[in-house]
Amino acid sequence: MDTTVVDTRINEDGDIVRRRRRCLNCDKRFTTYERAEIRLPQVVKKNGSRVDYNRDKLSASLWLALRKRPVTTEAVDGAITRIEEKLLALGEREIPSEKVGEMVMRELKKLDKIAYVRFASVYRNFEDVDEFSHAVREVTPGKPVRRPRDE
Repeated sequence: MDTTVVDTRINEDGDIVRRRRRCLNCDKRFTTYERAEIRLPQVVKKNGSRVDYNRDKLSASLWLALRKRPVTTEAVDGAITRIEEKLLALGEREIPSEKVGEMVMRELKKLDKIAYVRFASVYRNFEDVDEFSHAVREVTPGKPVRRPRDE
């Protein structure tokens, strides 16, 4: 189909281009909307398999760690957006899941220290209390880890 562009406009957010076109064969006009396709890298899991990046899976992981914590949806969305921006900035087609996990931990450390320790305990697969205590010390530098008193 041979067409010519009659008018081009960009939406308010600057992420969609609206073009008014005219068919050179039949002279009819129509509108197209164009959006840049943003491809996040595939995630390479520990077993070597590859999966497409999934924002919903990332969000679910964050919310699981943040369960019953006083963190807003906007704050979580901001963290996810920052992670995605870092993934895009890498310019890689593939990224190890470990790298994504480290990005998540950095964001959780800023959002909520309890959620950070929760996520770290699963992500790093803690096997004893010392590993857990080390994670707590990471988010509370200079403060001794309190132990429950014997009653």
